[in-house]
Amino acid sequence: MNKNECIGVMSDIMDQLIDLMLNYRQSGHPGGSRAKVPILLGLTFSGEFVFDIKNPVDPRGDRFILSAGHTIPLVYAYLAVISHAFRIKYKKTGKEIYKIPEDKIVLLEDLIGFRRRGALPGHAEFAGKTLFIKFNTGPSGHGLPVSVGEAFVLKRAGLSNVRVWVIEGDKALTTGVTHESMNAAYSLGLDNLFWLIDWNDYGIDPPPLSETVFGGPEEWFSSHGWRVCGTEEGENWDKILNVFGELAKTTPNMPNIGWFKERKGRGYLLYDYKSHGSPHKCHSELFWKTKQEFMDKYGVKFVGEVGKPPQTEEEKKKEFLENIRIAASVLEKNEEVVDFITEHLISLAQKVSQRQKPSFAQIPEEDRDLFDWRNYPEDIFFKPSTKAANRNALKVWGSYINAKAKEKYGRPLFFAASADLSDSTNISGFAYDWKDIKGFGWYNRNNNTEGVLLPLGITEMANAGISAGVCAVNFAENPYKDFNGFYMATSTYGSFIYLKYGPYRLFSQMAQDCDVKLGKILWIAGHSGPETADDSRTHFGIFSPAISHLFPKGHICNLHPWEANEVPVLLSAAFSRNFKLICLHLTRPAIEVPDRKALNIPSYTEAEKGAYVIRDFKDDKKDGIIIARGTMSVNNLLKVLPEIDRKYNLKIIIATSRELFDLQDEEYKNRVLPLNEYLDSMVITNESRIATNCWISGPLSEKYTLSSDWDNRWRTGGTLDEIIEEAHLDPDNILKGIKKYVERKK
Repeated sequence: MNKNECIGVMSDIMDQLIDLMLNYRQSGHPGGSRAKVPILLGLTFSGEFVFDIKNPVDPRGDRFILSAGHTIPLVYAYLAVISHAFRIKYKKTGKEIYKIPEDKIVLLEDLIGFRRRGALPGHAEFAGKTLFIKFNTGPSGHGLPVSVGEAFVLKRAGLSNVRVWVIEGDKALTTGVTHESMNAAYSLGLDNLFWLIDWNDYGIDPPPLSETVFGGPEEWFSSHGWRVCGTEEGENWDKILNVFGELAKTTPNMPNIGWFKERKGRGYLLYDYKSHGSPHKCHSELFWKTKQEFMDKYGVKFVGEVGKPPQTEEEKKKEFLENIRIAASVLEKNEEVVDFITEHLISLAQKVSQRQKPSFAQIPEEDRDLFDWRNYPEDIFFKPSTKAANRNALKVWGSYINAKAKEKYGRPLFFAASADLSDSTNISGFAYDWKDIKGFGWYNRNNNTEGVLLPLGITEMANAGISAGVCAVNFAENPYKDFNGFYMATSTYGSFIYLKYGPYRLFSQMAQDCDVKLGKILWIAGHSGPETADDSRTHFGIFSPAISHLFPKGHICNLHPWEANEVPVLLSAAFSRNFKLICLHLTRPAIEVPDRKALNIPSYTEAEKGAYVIRDFKDDKKDGIIIARGTMSVNNLLKVLPEIDRKYNLKIIIATSRELFDLQDEEYKNRVLPLNEYLDSMVITNESRIATNCWISGPLSEKYTLSSDWDNRWRTGGTLDEIIEEAHLDPDNILKGIKKYVERKK
């Protein structure tokens, strides 16, 4: 057999395995899965995709992202054929080189678990037996910014010969994040990035792409500074392989697009949009027609009959497994194909081993110079009476962290990106000098490839996906145990952080289940609360920040410093814990850093505990408990603190992070906020009630809570004082609210 014939046999078997998976499970996406078989096989046997099938987490291997995550049957069938070829070869030769650990690859018998709990998921996941895939995908377009992040971090780390290959469908390119990602890849000069597009003209709904969007691959991508290669004959092996040969001729700093004109539902006898998510009925006449050509061509016969599906789960499982084995028997009868598959993949693994290993230092997560405020220099903090905004503290902390990493390890720890708000949110600090240590500056594909601040546009969703991609790349010798890579910080206004939720949700899911250690993301919700007064209601982060709470407990740490000196303390506390996502809620105005000794309140270092008491009960005649959160909420509360002290016997707690508070020992939590006090408390917050839900204990607490949405209306706009008064967070309204709360028992 020649090369094309061998690829053809593998393609035929994959087609059958895809059909069988979907037919017996009666769920999944046949059209796109079948259509992309030629692309994945062309990529593999072109020799351009260099990876180690036995060690898919080797950082020197090219990375593969199935952005069209719903077509995961494609990858399951692909890995099952490969694993079976290696099984056959190992059984015949007994050589360890052909033995793939069975817990690291999909086996034929695993296909029975398609779309079943604890088995093979219905969309792509970077976990378990599919570490071959380098991100969790499913929602349209979400894999594209991730691929930009992964390609960037590889290039920035000096592994520019390691490439990122992405398979996506054409309809997914209509997403806004596609446009954002295309521009980002151009800006970052990612000549190691390759998107492979299944150009079949259809998605889920009937209208074809060609009738809804102007142009094709050339118009779409060359206009964005990409190299474009493709073929109108996307099912012709010679044409497919020629495209990969052309893609290999890269141009410095230009990302690459390969497109393949195909038929959605290729060979499935159900085509175009109708083939998207509709498997043939189990043992239907049309299903058996798709089996006939294969049976005639290879002289095999599948078990089962038209119109007679198995009646029990046990019968279905038995018949399913038997038909999988019948499809795989074609491989067993074709020794040349087995040799072709195994020898090619072994040669690719050898190429991986010849690549240079990453040479930069690993930064320990437990480095106390980076993540213990006790080791920070004095000038990272602001002196009392200084006017400083919380965002100013982020700038100082960011420049210190990357400078310290440079001093100790010769490289940065953080990359950063903002939605054209780098200086406005002060995330730019990660690129700035720290004293006599020169900062890394803005990244530039030509003039400063050592930069850390990425030149991206108003691209919140792409920035989130890029940061998730950066943190998904682990260069450690043992990535199952250690993380050696980079962290990422992104920022926008708090009112717009919902635009980042999709990629961060996927990253959180991946961090939960992936065997490989991942990096950490700092998600900055800048200019939150009504404190963003001059910009009016369109920019107030009052309700939107609630999105950062929509994760399982322990997956994210929300930080709410009320003054600048709490910022580095909270960041060090959060990063020293096992959170993969840390959301820092910052306010805009500069306020006077309090003289805590003069006010008789504890040090800002207490913020690391998530909640701390600034006033305890004076005697047993208790008036209640106040939990205060947010800049102007606390700032104006302190202005009336002498009057509160004089009139009432209140315990006053500053809340900085519910997640950090929950991690404290029981003795501390019961001392600060025992359950009986919590149930009888009121809250003062600069955000909405729903965004502060973690501190509001119930209906009683909500009744007396002072929040920016006290009247269930959007706030307007004006000066800071005007809007804080409208939000009822000015000193007078705070006093009135406390009086009403204290008098609740009368």
